[in-house]
Amino acid sequence: MTQQEKTRERLKKLIIESLNLEGMTPEMIENDAPLFGDGLGLDSVDALELVVALEKEFSIRIEGEETTREAFASVSAMAAFIDGLNE
Repeated sequence: MTQQEKTRERLKKLIIESLNLEGMTPEMIENDAPLFGDGLGLDSVDALELVVALEKEFSIRIEGEETTREAFASVSAMAAFIDGLNE
């Protein structure tokens, strides 16, 4: 399993746990599906909760709305963003 695959799995579990998505499993979240809108259906409140959870889980600091918007497009985008910060 590559580093990005490991990060994607951690992210899926974190999304489910931090947002209390009952009845969802990591397998139900597609790597490239949109997290907001028609995809997973997250909203701006979910985004704030997710930022806090990500900063805590990965010991990172997330700043900048434009960066965040691109990075939060999908699980794959988020994994690439986080792995890039940790390099």
